[in-house]
Amino acid sequence: MLIDGRWCDAVSGETFVRASPGNSREVGNYPKAGVADVDMAVGAAREAFDTGGWRRMPGVERAGILAATANLMREHADELALFETLESGKTITSARREIFASADIWNYCAGLARTLHGEAHSNLGDNLLAAILREPVGVVSIVTPWNFPVLVVSQKLPFALAAGCTVVLKPSEFTSATTLMIAELVQEAGLPNGVLNVLTGFGDPVGQRMLDHPDVDMISFTGSTRVGKVAIAASAAHIKKVSLELGGKNAQVVFADADLEDAADAVVEGAFKNAGENCNCGARILVERSVFDRFIGRVKELASQVRVGDPLDPQTQVGAIIHEQHLDKICAFVDRAERDGARIHLGKGRLRSEAGYYAQPCLVTGVDNNAPIANEEVFGPVAVAMPFDSDDEALRIANQTEYGLSASVWTSDYERAMRFGRELQAGTVWVNTYLSGPPELPFGGCKQSGLGRENGKAGIEEFTEIKTVQFQTGPRQGRWFPRP
Repeated sequence: MLIDGRWCDAVSGETFVRASPGNSREVGNYPKAGVADVDMAVGAAREAFDTGGWRRMPGVERAGILAATANLMREHADELALFETLESGKTITSARREIFASADIWNYCAGLARTLHGEAHSNLGDNLLAAILREPVGVVSIVTPWNFPVLVVSQKLPFALAAGCTVVLKPSEFTSATTLMIAELVQEAGLPNGVLNVLTGFGDPVGQRMLDHPDVDMISFTGSTRVGKVAIAASAAHIKKVSLELGGKNAQVVFADADLEDAADAVVEGAFKNAGENCNCGARILVERSVFDRFIGRVKELASQVRVGDPLDPQTQVGAIIHEQHLDKICAFVDRAERDGARIHLGKGRLRSEAGYYAQPCLVTGVDNNAPIANEEVFGPVAVAMPFDSDDEALRIANQTEYGLSASVWTSDYERAMRFGRELQAGTVWVNTYLSGPPELPFGGCKQSGLGRENGKAGIEEFTEIKTVQFQTGPRQGRWFPRP
């Protein structure tokens, strides 16, 4: 682990092992951190923020370190992608794309480090000048998930560093390797000691202590809505700032006047990419009734061609499920839907293999739009398709879940597209596309999909506080007592 610029074992000396979900072979052995390790890491981050030079460093110098990290990530892309594939089970092709997309985010943040600024107010009268300062929030606890280990780290860490914060970071215990590798690259790029500290271990006790610690000023968490609520509760004791990117049950709304071939391709990718282990997974397919059968037939045809298998094979499109318990959960959703009368197309969940955990893409029809599989996050390669008869009905079904992360609408009607862009309850709405996300554009959800935004200008502002400084010139105006 990395604490105050030193690579170290856990205080307890304990370790834990990670086996690859793709082949069940051991691929990692990591220090098992405890409360004492968290306290050391937070202490290092606190000292680096309060007395170190990082938050006072000119933006151009912080930008140089972030840009150098981006270059190093590209140089080590093959190694990063390999370890991400081994630990997460995603395909090597997807992992490589993720590394380069993440490096681009680090470059974007280098620009933000130079352009972050406050405001000045010079129209308050002859005797008053005010400056609005945007300052780093302080020590940030960052907790990241296993489904996009490099991407999610890159949607948080470089923004926090660009703002001048110091960080204690815990990756998922299932995908520790790439975060440690990135930490090594940031150190090589010149990051001062203590600015970034990385702990490996489990949510209990490491993650919980990171949330509870009184010397932490902000929590940035990506994961399940259930754990997000724990983070909010933990923040209450010390009134910490909280940024959360949580679950989703995202609708893809397809109208008869859409380019149905493009829509079908996007529906299949949106539902099954990354084995459906994606908060942006477009798992709810709402199709205008007049084209429902034809469109779903095309979706089935494309989905049946999806290549499931060895994550290290460049031709594979869907790799392994993260672990056996999660595969069991996915299959349970499908089994329940079938018992309740749903029609199951393609696979029914589990795909038999000699080693590892795999699920066949699954398409479910014939369900009520209030069914659990139509409203709860499965987080696997399971899509549910439902017909609608009107624009109002499509909006009602799309918005009825507790989530509000993303959605898409497929139509050639400009006015309809505008209406759905406004009325879909989601942080991101795609029109005639799906899953694009340049780093310039904010990302995050409403309702139980989270708080705050990542990426874009909003991404760095999340890690700042605003301070107003007022300068009085000449004698104080409006004295209570006359000057003697």
